[in-house]
Amino acid sequence: MEKADKIWLDGNLVPWHEANVHVLTHTLHYGLGVFEGIRCYQTKRKKSVVFRLQEHVDRLFNSAKILGIEIPFAPKDIHQAILKTIAVNKLEECYIRPIAFLGDNVRGLNPEGIDVRVAIAAWPWGTYLGEESLTKGIRVKISSFTRHHVNITMTRAKACGYYINSILAKAEAVQDGYDEAILLDTNGFVSEGSGENIFFLSKGVLRTPSLSCANLEGITRDAVIEICKALKINVQEGQITRDELYTAEEIFLTGTAAEITPVREVDNRTIGNGKKGKVTDQVQNAFFDIVRGNNPKYKKWLTEV
Repeated sequence: MEKADKIWLDGNLVPWHEANVHVLTHTLHYGLGVFEGIRCYQTKRKKSVVFRLQEHVDRLFNSAKILGIEIPFAPKDIHQAILKTIAVNKLEECYIRPIAFLGDNVRGLNPEGIDVRVAIAAWPWGTYLGEESLTKGIRVKISSFTRHHVNITMTRAKACGYYINSILAKAEAVQDGYDEAILLDTNGFVSEGSGENIFFLSKGVLRTPSLSCANLEGITRDAVIEICKALKINVQEGQITRDELYTAEEIFLTGTAAEITPVREVDNRTIGNGKKGKVTDQVQNAFFDIVRGNNPKYKKWLTEV
């Protein structure tokens, strides 16, 4: 992992190695916290821009509201702090991790009265699933672990503790020789990857699980739906069974880290011709044109550092 110089912590920029917390930090023990993953790209004009910054900040605060966490900063403060963190570290491209977590001043499960702390880190981070994944695609497996039920953990929140589920699924997939896992919901329908949303092409229609399938309301997912409208690609949301993935013509995963990653194989079944499909390529090219500042129609999605 490449490190940067400074991390924004509770309103101050501190050296990377000094951005520490106490071993009794509540979130470390119990997992109650919320976070975001955001990317900053360099445009053809050599300007650094953050992709859909306001939407990410809004989701951070919505996640906190869902879990009853009161962030001690206004959204505009976090918005500006993210830009400041990128600038002070002189990062042209980076991954950004804002996190709101509970401190160490109270013990026990009851979160009442516990200090809420906020940190923002940014560092260089390349392609999440490997440099070749964007062109050659990846191998995925249907996980033996099930995605959270909506009445057990409120799945619209991007919460720290929820990702134990994702870690178990990811670790199982990698140990079994795959690159990524796909989790089903508690009704047996396709939900999402360990950290990505999923789309697949069947009979000329691009399909993705509806948000009632316990999947996260992904910001890149939303961007892909908007891109497809402009490209006149029909997108349908609904319930999807695992065997529908096996017979798909194309599959790709979406997310801040994964960006637009093709899937060439599911459970040892080759998808399409085993290569990145035409629709996937079309969506991927449009996405990277946007984040690189090459499509002025989507200028509103880019915040200049």
